[in-house]
Amino acid sequence: MAEDDRIAERLEKLDPITGEFVKRHHKDCAFITMTKRQVIFYIVVVLGLLLFLNYRWDYFIFILTLVMAFWYFGSLFFRGAASLISLLGYGERKVSAEELKSLNDADLPIYTIFLPLYKEANIAGKIIHNMDKLDYPKEKLDIKLLLESDDTETLAAVKKCSLPSYYDLIVVPDFQPKTKPRACNFGLQRAKGEYCVIFDAEDCPEPDQLRKAVAVFNKESKQLACIQAKLNYYNARQNLLTKLFTIEYSTAFDLFLPGVEMFNVPLPLGGTSNHFRTGVLQEIGGWDPFNVTEDCDLGIRLYKHGYRTALLDSTTWEEANSNLWNWIRQRSRWVKGFLQTHLAHMRHPLRTVRGLGLWGTFGFYMSVGASSFMMLTNVFYWIIIGVYLMLFVHGLANGLTAGEILVGPHTYSSYTGVSLAGLELQAWPLVYWGEAESQVWVTLSILFFVVSVLLFVANIMFIAIYFIACWRRKYYFLLPYCLLMPFYWLLISFGAWKGFIQLFTNPFYWEKTIHGLDPDVDEEQLIISEQVSPDMADLNIHKQTDERLTCTTSSSAAIAAKEAEKANYIGSF
Repeated sequence: MAEDDRIAERLEKLDPITGEFVKRHHKDCAFITMTKRQVIFYIVVVLGLLLFLNYRWDYFIFILTLVMAFWYFGSLFFRGAASLISLLGYGERKVSAEELKSLNDADLPIYTIFLPLYKEANIAGKIIHNMDKLDYPKEKLDIKLLLESDDTETLAAVKKCSLPSYYDLIVVPDFQPKTKPRACNFGLQRAKGEYCVIFDAEDCPEPDQLRKAVAVFNKESKQLACIQAKLNYYNARQNLLTKLFTIEYSTAFDLFLPGVEMFNVPLPLGGTSNHFRTGVLQEIGGWDPFNVTEDCDLGIRLYKHGYRTALLDSTTWEEANSNLWNWIRQRSRWVKGFLQTHLAHMRHPLRTVRGLGLWGTFGFYMSVGASSFMMLTNVFYWIIIGVYLMLFVHGLANGLTAGEILVGPHTYSSYTGVSLAGLELQAWPLVYWGEAESQVWVTLSILFFVVSVLLFVANIMFIAIYFIACWRRKYYFLLPYCLLMPFYWLLISFGAWKGFIQLFTNPFYWEKTIHGLDPDVDEEQLIISEQVSPDMADLNIHKQTDERLTCTTSSSAAIAAKEAEKANYIGSF
């Protein structure tokens, strides 16, 4: 069967809204993971590398290491440069108290809020309550609760709550793919607001966020189509993983993304708190239902259509993933989506260059393609470093000096190294010196030495950037943990490889992130204090007592549902 026939057959199995998106955006939709042309290209590249390896292994190592280092360190230093340039303070939109006071409630536009929920029965009441705390005229709100038809538990939990009239419960029909962006497209079709925003199930946006977004939209040109609020975590202190996750997010949303905006390149959006001009979002077709990081893809498509994205100085507080396997599942989906976005927009490189421009294409490549490559290759650099350090220590333990190990050619004969599978392994010299030097090893040693230095410099640079991000947030308790971030990158690499494998085995599968794993936050309904002050570093959290939204579901039942969800989740692995 021809490829076009297979595509037509797959289209027949889609719901009308999803099918229409694919027809309109088939050229850069993740509906197709890789075209035949892309498959042939990558097969040719791999075969060419294997032939080159067979011809000259030394040249192969040199060129492969050089190319890997270029993309790896290119992405690293792009992220570092963006983070540092953001310190100039021009990469985000600030709204003063006077500007907020000048907004008349009667003049505020209708604001649509998309709340996609799937298997979130244990925290459905929480997100409804958090929306109720928004400082925005309730008669101007249009809240779309987006539920899947097979999620009977969440649907039952929501129906037990006393939903105000400005809520619109939308049950998405049971078709594939079962993804968040597909559900959001159903909500977009019925959106009433001039502006719209998406929040996740565990989100707690600052109460004045919608007003701030309106103020920015009002004073900017129509070219500004999207405003990305900052994301951060309210449970940073829960365990080591949440601490490292909070450091990463503080750096990404407080430094990196504002710097990307200043670079004027496509901005990969965060998965929540994206505020849009509704008409523009409908014009470009909404979200790609097949892309599991639809936010990243949407940021690229907005730029392609000539629109801009800005960062807003307002924070949405989320629950940091506190379970390691749950975190790896979430990270694998993110990286898989980045790879989907890269492959979809690079099917026709020349068309992408025309749409993004040379500079925009470079920024897209660095923040999406090269970033994914960096996450995948991190583990190999760690393995090389680990093996080298082991061999280096073994040499020292057997009487060699550091100079004898690091400087070649090796002239000692008493030390044979570590025996492994019939091989005698020694720490290879990083510098060659002397008459007996080999031109091959001299060249390779120069390259390895440069890579080693760059790795060291990059680690120091990013640890410093993490320090700056935590210091600016006044998260002083996180400063010591910045030193552990290189090990966190290794975890990211494991998640990245899971996502890379799944890209070819189950590309549209949405790795569901389990929320409500922090018992204190979930059971006690704890949120960030509404007053965002310099003391936010201590993540002041207060209990909600008198202001809970009326919901007939008892707290004990909610806790029992959460425990059952956690038991099912743990038992599935």
